[in-house]
Amino acid sequence: MKAAEKIKLDLVTQFGFLTDQVHIQRARRIWCDVEQAKFWEVFELAVKKLNFQFIATITGLDEGENLGFIYHLYREDGILLNIQTHIKKDEGVLKSVRSYFPGAVIYEKELIDLFGARIEDLPEGVRYPLPDDWPDKQYPLRKDWDASVLDQKENK
Repeated sequence: MKAAEKIKLDLVTQFGFLTDQVHIQRARRIWCDVEQAKFWEVFELAVKKLNFQFIATITGLDEGENLGFIYHLYREDGILLNIQTHIKKDEGVLKSVRSYFPGAVIYEKELIDLFGARIEDLPEGVRYPLPDDWPDKQYPLRKDWDASVLDQKENK
């Protein structure tokens, strides 16, 4: 059994709710879609038991009513596990993964600035990547964002 197939089997065996949610896209590329309430269980298993020691990035997605987030984890053997979860746009809250990957703070700050994600347990600090004087509640990677707000800011 190949390593990716073993990881898929381990995920599905541990979490029956993932039976139809884990897919091997191609060699060494695994995708897993997890509801927010179960995200931490799957994430911690991947890190603690399946040896995903690195985070490549976190991708944000505007899915209409929801925001989607893909945590791209990888191992030394080159296998990439993409764990996707979703939250309601204006209600959901993510927990920071910085306790496992301190460098993920920069990715989480991007999710806040660009998508308006709410992330708990994130340390206070400067914004990233938008400037400090960026208008409040303006998230430029949301599909419904109106760039004309910047024109209004410049005309003041």
